[in-house]
Amino acid sequence: MPHLLHRRLLMGIICAALAAPMPGPAAGQTKTTEADLQRGLEQLVATEGGPPGVIVTLYSDGRMSVLQAGRADVAHSGAPRVGDHMRIASVAKAFNGAVALHLVSKGRLSLDDTIGQRLPGLPPAWSRVTLRQMLNHTSGLPDYLNSDAFIHDVTTHPQRHVLPNDIIGWVRDEPLVFAPGSQYGYSNTDNVVIGLITEAVTGTSYGTLLKEIVFGPAGLRQTSFPTERLDLPSPFIHGYSVEPGSAPQDVTSFISPSGAWASGAIVSTPADLAAFIRADLGLKFFGAAEQQQQMQFVPGSSGPPGPGTNESGLGLFRYTTPCGVVYGHTGNFPGYTQWAAATADGTRSVTTTLNLSAPTGELLERLREVQGQAVCALLSR
Repeated sequence: MPHLLHRRLLMGIICAALAAPMPGPAAGQTKTTEADLQRGLEQLVATEGGPPGVIVTLYSDGRMSVLQAGRADVAHSGAPRVGDHMRIASVAKAFNGAVALHLVSKGRLSLDDTIGQRLPGLPPAWSRVTLRQMLNHTSGLPDYLNSDAFIHDVTTHPQRHVLPNDIIGWVRDEPLVFAPGSQYGYSNTDNVVIGLITEAVTGTSYGTLLKEIVFGPAGLRQTSFPTERLDLPSPFIHGYSVEPGSAPQDVTSFISPSGAWASGAIVSTPADLAAFIRADLGLKFFGAAEQQQQMQFVPGSSGPPGPGTNESGLGLFRYTTPCGVVYGHTGNFPGYTQWAAATADGTRSVTTTLNLSAPTGELLERLREVQGQAVCALLSR
């Protein structure tokens, strides 16, 4: 890829990642059939600048329905499948929350523990920030994705492996964005710090904690945390950067996932992602006391925003749609836009996967409408 195109593509991906969440109700009908939802997926793929492919899972009563449109790989026929690997982007933050709340349930951590107590080597200005504030993004920690240092690194060495301390280094000298606890501000730095805290209190690597606390108990056999691997396990859904009027650019392995670490480096499949979100709401990782704390919500959207009205809890969001309420997380990573949610008891789940970088504007609103349709279809089953 010529240098100019290489840089333009990267900057487009970064701009999409930095798009501000936009709360607001998603348009939708109160009764939606799976046929209605299928038409919505096909229209999404047919939209100029839309995703090459999309897959939706709906799970209830022990049965999963799968709806697909488009292609997992533009060079070959075939829609995305439930067993195809993909980058789950910021849905990994829900896994991060599960690990932290598990350690709270075991008495290893408290939601009132501060960065100063657990990681005294981090900037003194961050010392009063609590675990609770990082989990619901009211910490005021600067988001490293907004930093000049991150943008420089990713545009000059996009495939370079970085360590968590390198990520912290991108914003170490920046002040807090606001006083801790005073307002909401989505920050990827929150989850990186949480990951470092879980390592500090257990003496175990974050990747091992994910395996022991989440992947194993939830039976996630196709889910991994490959921060040093650029390619995806086969079979996989290819990720694309899509610009209207241009051929999709494959960015599946364009950027090292190490720069996302605990905020977004997990690889999974649609089937495993659905199983995780049901387990998370179904108290597989922590108890009712922790879930009660988890479901104390403040106004704030995930990034990109999910359907309906978004509110932030501890490691997950509440999405209030015309058809009902579900809980989960969205995410975007170069080439992928994700959403996973479940009912409060964890018995029903919905996931949506698009193989393009985070949409904006009209395409984003169309996606949110489709997600709202998916909730309606799920809750009417």
